[in-house]
Amino acid sequence: MRTNDRRAAFLPRHRFAALLSILLALVCLWPTGMSTAASSQSPPKIPGLPGFGRPKADVPPAFGDSRDQVDVQVLLGQPSVAPGGDLPLALEFKLLKHYHIWTKPGPAGEGFAEFDGAIRTEITLNPGENGASMPIAGVFLNDRFLQWPEPHAVEADLGEGRQKYEVYEGDFAVFVPISIAKDAKPGMVEFPLVVSFQACDDTGCSAPAEIELTVRFEISASPPAAAPNAAFSAFDPSVYGRIRSGDAPTELLEFTLFSATFSIDPNGAGFLLLLLIAAAGGALLNFTPCVLPVIPLKIIGLAQAAQGSRAKCFALGFVMSLGVVAFWMGLGVMIATVKGFTSTNQLFQTPAFTIAVGCIIGVMAVGMAGLFTMKLPDWVYMVEAKHDSYWGSFLFGVMTAVLSTPCTAPLMGTAVAWATTQGPGTILTVFAAVGSGMAFPYLILSANPKLIDRMPRTGPASDLIKQVMGLLLLAAAAYFIGAGVAGILVEPPEPPSHLYWWFVASLGGAAGGWLLLRTFALTTKSVNRFIFGGLGAFILTVSVLIGLSQTAKGPVDWTYYTPERLAAAQQAGKVVVVDFTAEWCANCKTLEALVLNTPAVSKELNADDVESIKVDLTGNNAAGNALLKASNRVTIPLLLVYARDGSLVMNSTEYTPAQVLAAIAEARGKSKENGASGG
Repeated sequence: MRTNDRRAAFLPRHRFAALLSILLALVCLWPTGMSTAASSQSPPKIPGLPGFGRPKADVPPAFGDSRDQVDVQVLLGQPSVAPGGDLPLALEFKLLKHYHIWTKPGPAGEGFAEFDGAIRTEITLNPGENGASMPIAGVFLNDRFLQWPEPHAVEADLGEGRQKYEVYEGDFAVFVPISIAKDAKPGMVEFPLVVSFQACDDTGCSAPAEIELTVRFEISASPPAAAPNAAFSAFDPSVYGRIRSGDAPTELLEFTLFSATFSIDPNGAGFLLLLLIAAAGGALLNFTPCVLPVIPLKIIGLAQAAQGSRAKCFALGFVMSLGVVAFWMGLGVMIATVKGFTSTNQLFQTPAFTIAVGCIIGVMAVGMAGLFTMKLPDWVYMVEAKHDSYWGSFLFGVMTAVLSTPCTAPLMGTAVAWATTQGPGTILTVFAAVGSGMAFPYLILSANPKLIDRMPRTGPASDLIKQVMGLLLLAAAAYFIGAGVAGILVEPPEPPSHLYWWFVASLGGAAGGWLLLRTFALTTKSVNRFIFGGLGAFILTVSVLIGLSQTAKGPVDWTYYTPERLAAAQQAGKVVVVDFTAEWCANCKTLEALVLNTPAVSKELNADDVESIKVDLTGNNAAGNALLKASNRVTIPLLLVYARDGSLVMNSTEYTPAQVLAAIAEARGKSKENGASGG
C-alpha cells in the first residue's frame, strides 16, 4: 500500500506510536503528575497579628501568653557595614519582676538539675524548613556562635524534690555575630528572626510564645563611622577570629524525592552533586502536565528531519536544547540582577506575562500543527516554530521551557531556592544545570533517530496527530490567556473567575471530537476504530468533565485568605489548613483534584474544628504573597497545617491524602494547654 493511501494512517507499525503521542497530551487537560513528601516544618509568623511590647503591672494581659511578661527587641551594632565586614546584633530581653524564662537548649551546668518539661529559649535566624536557618546572599548568620548570658539559679520542686535550675531573669542580651562576604552586593538587607520562650514565676507558667523580629541593615561600600553602642559592651568580638579559622557549621540542603529524603553539603565537591541533582530535576520537568503535550509534536518533527539527514536531525535537536538552556539562563540572569525577583512564580503573577505566554503558544500551535491554510499576517511567520528550521527549533525549545515554569519537579525546587541566595555565578550555574537536564532527553532523541523511527512521518496519520496535538496546545493557550484575564479582573481575597475553563474544555473537546470523526473517515478496521475512536471519545468526555469540575464550587467549603480571617481562626483554637494556589499553577490543580478534593480529606477539611483557608495568588494578592514569604517558600503549590496551639505541623509542596489526614490528626492533638506547663 502506498503512503498516500488514506488507510496508511493506521498501519500496525504506527498504531502504538500514534496512540502514545495522543495519550501524552491528555495531561494538559487534566493534571495527573504528583510526587509525595512528608514535611513537618517550623511555623512562620502570621502577618496581621497584634504587635508586642512590655506590659505594665497594672495593665490587663494583652496576649494571654508569655509575651505579657517578656519584651524582646533587636539592636544593631551599627546601621551599615562594608563588604567583608562584621556586624554584631543583640537581642535585648526585658522581663517583668519575679518572672524568668528557661535557658537555651542543652545540658544543664554543673550543680544544676535537668527538667524534661522545660520549654527552652530558642532563637532561629531567617527560619526555613525544619527550623533551620535559610542562607542569605552575601550574609553569613553565624548562629552556632551565639553569645548567651550567664544563667541565674532558682530553686523549685518540680516533682523530684526541691532542686536548683538554670534560668534567665531581669534584663539581658543575646549577641549574634554576623559576617558579610567580600563580594556582597551593596544594598539593604532584611530578614526575620524568631524568638520562642516561656515565662514562669513561683506560682506557675504562662503559655509559651514566639516573637518575630525583623533585622534591617545596609551593605555599603563606604559606611559612615558609628559611635560605640553601650548595649554591646558585653559582646566578645574575638568570636570572629574563631569563625574565620574555619570553626563554622556545615550547611546542609535537604532534598525530598517521593518518600525518600537526603541531605548534601553544597560547598566544595558537594556543589557538583548539587548540579547533578538540579539537572535531574530539570529532566523531570518533561514529565509534568505543563510540558508533556508538546513532546509528541517535537518527536514527529525530529522523525521527519531524521528521514532526510541524520546530521540535520542532531543539529535541530541541539539547537532546540540551546533554546531550553537559554530560557533558564535568562531566568537566572533576572534573579541575579533584578532586585526583588526571586522565582518564576512572580512572572505569572503579572497577568500581562501570562496572557503573552498564551498568545505565543497559540500562534506557535497554529504554525506547528498546520491547523489552518489561510494566509496569516507576516509577523506570525517570524515566530512560527517549524521543526525543519534552526530558528523554529530554537523557539520551540524556548516555548517548551516557558511551558514548564508553572510547574515544579522533585529535587529542582530545593536546588533553585538555595541558588537564589548565592552570588550571580552560582545562580547562573545552577539554572544552566536545570536547563541542561531538561534539554538532555531531546538531545538523546536527536542523536539516535532509531528511537523515533516508529513515528509516522508523513501522510494522514502524521497530519491527524499534529492536528489533535495542535488543538490541545490551543487549549493550553486558552488556559494561560484565561488565567491572565482572571488575574486582571480578580479583587483579592475573592476567588478569580473560572468561566474561561469552558474555552479550554471546548478546544479539548474539539480535539477529541476531531480524532473520533477522522478515525471513522480514515479506516474501516474495527480495532483501529475502537482504539482511536475510543480515545477521541475519551478526550471529549474528559474535556466536558473538566469544564464542569473547574467551574463548580467543589467539595471543600474554603474561606479565602485575609490576615484577619487566619488570626480569628487561630484565636478560636481551630486546626487551620492553608492551601496556596493560582489559576496558572498546574501542580496546584493536580493536588487539589487528587488530594484535597478526595472524600476522606474533604470531609476533614469541612469539619467544625477545622478552618480551611485558600490563598489564591492569581493576580496581585499582596497579603497572600506576604504569607508565602513568611512561610519561607518562593514557589507554589504549598499546604500549611496549623495545630490548635498555633504551631505548624505541616509545610509541604508535595503531599498525599494520607499525609494531609495525618497532619490534621496531629494538629488536633496539640491544644493550647499542652504547652502551658513548666517550671
